[in-house]
Amino acid sequence: MLSQFEYYFMKFPKEIKVFVESVEWTFAKTMPKWPHEYIVRRNVSEEAFLTLVSFIRNHGFEAPYYDKTYIYFEDVGMVYWTMGAPLEETIIVNRCEKSNTYVERLKKGTLP
Repeated sequence: MLSQFEYYFMKFPKEIKVFVESVEWTFAKTMPKWPHEYIVRRNVSEEAFLTLVSFIRNHGFEAPYYDKTYIYFEDVGMVYWTMGAPLEETIIVNRCEKSNTYVERLKKGTLP
């Protein structure tokens, strides 16, 4: 993973940016108190999905979500993450606006 300084300047490479902007993200209706969207591996390009997951994990940062820690990657106000399963078992990539992350909501006192 990168240092905070290095991470600040890191953005998605063009091919990942094109992918995340071209796929249809699904709103997570079962978690209305935590607004976010997700994509499912079987519904998108396998190669692009694995590239996205690997990039998040290799270039992201650790941050808490209650008592758990996940690896997140922020690009242009959106934060992306998986649930931490091994790559071959990962089936979902999530994203939300930075303002809806646990850390930001904890700072603002707006946790559900």
